[in-house]
Amino acid sequence: MPISPKLQKGAIVSFDIFNRVASVVAFQYNPEKVTRTLQTQAAGEDADRSEALRLRGAPVENISMDVEIDATDQLEAAKEPATSLGIHPQLAALEMMLYPKSTLVTANTVALAAGTMEVVPPVAPFTLLVWGIKRIVPVRLTEFRIMENLFDPALNPIQAEVSLGFRVLSYNDFCISDPGHYLFLAHQIAKEAFATQGSVGNLEAVFGADASLIDPHL
Repeated sequence: MPISPKLQKGAIVSFDIFNRVASVVAFQYNPEKVTRTLQTQAAGEDADRSEALRLRGAPVENISMDVEIDATDQLEAAKEPATSLGIHPQLAALEMMLYPKSTLVTANTVALAAGTMEVVPPVAPFTLLVWGIKRIVPVRLTEFRIMENLFDPALNPIQAEVSLGFRVLSYNDFCISDPGHYLFLAHQIAKEAFATQGSVGNLEAVFGADASLIDPHL
């Protein structure tokens, strides 16, 4: 419909130090459900009783979702690369977030063969989960499960369900000079603003009075 709002696609964006062009994997269909779990970073059971409410940092947040990938429409229109590769490219784009770059693996192999005692360990790309403009967070892909459901005559997968699990990376996980530190901090500041907006109406409902009488700043 012309008057319908434009649908925003969820996406995973990776920035590779060996490739300045960002890798963007937009979801073909936005997942119907997103599960989030948050675990408090408290002082710990052995902490002094006076420290019971002290926090060690942002909570540990995990996000999981199921994404559908389907080449049916592209196959009906005889579009490449679906006709020759199915959904291999889409699956590969997601899987490569778990692999070290082959160039680095080759370089390390050559260095070890030359007698180098220490090689540079692979570094995962800086990855963002984009779920609308109000939720952009740095993440690490922790779970990846693929169920390939349909195949073409050449055994290319043409329909699959992908279960993704992410660990949100907070400022606890980055050094202060890393962009991820400030990106998560901005995410938390936005959450604080949302929480304030949601609390204003609730104060009157709980205390039976105008919120401004309880807090003159509201």
